[in-house]
Amino acid sequence: MTALPLKTLDPRLDPDGSVTTPKGFRADALAAGMKPSGKPDLGVLVSDASCVAAGMFTQSTVPGAPVVLSKEHLRDGRAQAIVVNSGIANVATGEQGLRDAREMANLAGKAFGAAAADVLVASTGVIGHALPMDRIREGIARLRPEADGGLRLAEAIMTTDTVRKSVATSFDTGGKTYSVGGIAKGSGMIHPDMATMFAFLTTDAGLATPLLVSALAEAVAKSFNMISVDMDTSTSDTVLLLANGAAGGQELPEGSAGAQVFQGALDLVCVTLARMLAADGEGATKLIEVRITGAGTPDEARKAARTISSSPLMKAAVYGNDPNWGRMMMAIGRSGAAIDLDRARLTIGEVAVYTKGAPVALDGPRLQDALRGPEVVLGADLGCGNCAATAWGCDLTEEYVRINSEYTT
Repeated sequence: MTALPLKTLDPRLDPDGSVTTPKGFRADALAAGMKPSGKPDLGVLVSDASCVAAGMFTQSTVPGAPVVLSKEHLRDGRAQAIVVNSGIANVATGEQGLRDAREMANLAGKAFGAAAADVLVASTGVIGHALPMDRIREGIARLRPEADGGLRLAEAIMTTDTVRKSVATSFDTGGKTYSVGGIAKGSGMIHPDMATMFAFLTTDAGLATPLLVSALAEAVAKSFNMISVDMDTSTSDTVLLLANGAAGGQELPEGSAGAQVFQGALDLVCVTLARMLAADGEGATKLIEVRITGAGTPDEARKAARTISSSPLMKAAVYGNDPNWGRMMMAIGRSGAAIDLDRARLTIGEVAVYTKGAPVALDGPRLQDALRGPEVVLGADLGCGNCAATAWGCDLTEEYVRINSEYTT
């Protein structure tokens, strides 16, 4: 199983890298029997030393028990391991669900030398089902985390994903080389609100808690919070970042050049994973990238970009190679972003379809070429300012309906 072949993959990225590319991290995964397919569905990520940690979670009013527990365990800004299962979400399972999440943390802590309070928990899959704790107990006992286990973990967290999402990069500062790695999962129920799906991120740089928290929030704002597959936000969305300092060197101070370089590396990993998630949307055949420029405020730029990328009508038009740019106009208007129609400009690929108050005669062949590829770029200059934003989505196909009409049957 390979990562998605995004044609614009940054050359600074290692497509074979993962959360175990940074020094001092190990992972493993196996099939514990929660997925009917028999594929891997239980895994662990563990650091050799305690980590500074930060997390962002779903804003759903129906959070899963693992979300509740992981928030509790992150109050001190420390963690050492993540234990995760796929196939069953442990959501809407009452007190038993919370007890099961705590037991997962306890079991993983004892097995891998971490305090239970330093183990974060994540579960994904069908809502409303109890975890088969007998299988999880037995499975955790069989896990053997290794430095090359990150890709196995990336596969074990998949649900309706068709490929794993995993990548890493490195950066130099202060005479040292550091790494940032990440894995993610998500294919449906993707419309982030603070965080999205699962994304587990690691670095071997030394960072203080305030810097880690702010860096994660900034990266999520421009990556995971700018994608949409179907406008549904999961009850289990979890993004976690662990920094163990295993590469040595001094802690990167807030506001320093080193901290800025780290932010760039983290942003790169998060944006790449976010694009992979959007491209692998359930039933998708195309990645949609929406580029907004000329917005009056950053918030209006983000709203316009996200509304276009998540519009079912726009997504269907892209699927059918239909250059219906009126749906872009509709989405901008619905977003609430200001637009000056006398100065605005809309493009599909590099082809202008509306400019300076008037439609442009459609160039059919060029527009068809712009819409046929695996990545479709939609652009809108709102003519109101200097703010910009980019969002990602995917086309809407018959296969999406089939997948979600048969999800539990």
